[in-house]
Amino acid sequence: MNVLRIGHRGSKGYVAENTVESINHAILLGVDGIEIDIFKCLSGELVLSHENNLKGLTGKSGQLEKLTLADLKEFLVVGKYKIPTLEDVLMKVEKPLFLNIELKGLDTAKATSKIIADFSKTTSWNLENFIVSSFCWSELEQFRSIDQNTAVGVLVSKSMSINEAIEFGKKNNAQAIHPNFKLLNDKTVKKIKNNGFKIYTWTVNNKDDINYMKKLKVDGIISDYPDRI
Repeated sequence: MNVLRIGHRGSKGYVAENTVESINHAILLGVDGIEIDIFKCLSGELVLSHENNLKGLTGKSGQLEKLTLADLKEFLVVGKYKIPTLEDVLMKVEKPLFLNIELKGLDTAKATSKIIADFSKTTSWNLENFIVSSFCWSELEQFRSIDQNTAVGVLVSKSMSINEAIEFGKKNNAQAIHPNFKLLNDKTVKKIKNNGFKIYTWTVNNKDDINYMKKLKVDGIISDYPDRI
């Protein structure tokens, strides 16, 4: 079984995260897929960022959800990269690949579903390219209530329960569980797969950990260094 090589926030280990440049670099590395994070800005567009507070990555104070897209043009990630919209990314990726969209911000479900539907109808992207994940399970629940077709992945941190994720996944017709790799062993992998879910694990950067995930036969590995997979 070939494990999917998924670049974390593009290729975070090499180029500033959640930028078009980081995504393009991951594609040059030969990834099977990309994981990105989205928030909804004040003017309604979905934009790529892992944090609502922009200070850490841009050096400039601002809360993403309280700024318009025009405002965000004044912010540069690590002083050089624009903050892209989800639509920017989908338009600029020449050949569609597996795309994991993580809903980081609130009220992102409806707009995400609309963009996926629109691009699936009018471009070479199709529904099979997408999976939508989140730690905010209520946002995933909302997404599934308005979109019964796009794949859903239930994110699970080290402090969360695999069993609860499986039950939530069943209730909301999810296709995958996305656990922190430290939660995985033969027993947990078997439990997840026996319940009918794929496993996309994160964020696996160490070569020994990557090899162990391969040995466990997970379906995909999300890494800052996807070329190590």
